[in-house]
Amino acid sequence: MCVFSRTAEFKLIGLRVDEYQSGSAVTLSCHLSPEISAVAMEIRWFKGTDCVCLYKNRQVTEGRGYEGRVSLFTQELQRGNVSLQIRDCTESDAGQYLCQVTNRDTTEEITVKVRGECSRHYQTRTAARSIYTTHSPLI
Repeated sequence: MCVFSRTAEFKLIGLRVDEYQSGSAVTLSCHLSPEISAVAMEIRWFKGTDCVCLYKNRQVTEGRGYEGRVSLFTQELQRGNVSLQIRDCTESDAGQYLCQVTNRDTTEEITVKVRGECSRHYQTRTAARSIYTTHSPLI
């Protein structure tokens, strides 16, 4: 019996949840491990099926609806930083983002969840309510 195992050249490491307030900027943190250069790689950031940002052939292309609001830290690609920054955030920027990095025949992906100010307050209130309702009075 022969077992083939493909070892990835790199893995993606990132924060699972980033938060922002309307009008501010948020950085979706993501980097390669080990810390190798991503300059020659293809980097794609998606929200759902929409491509938010594409880095290919050393060129950055912003997705429709994100023009002038998204960027990669191109000076830090050499150190494996493939983080995405979104500026002038709105409520519609909250949600799940997928970072996909391809180098030759290896593709790695990671999901980053972004919560806006409204989402955070809703979750805080929900958590407080559940704590309050499950707390029994002392007799």
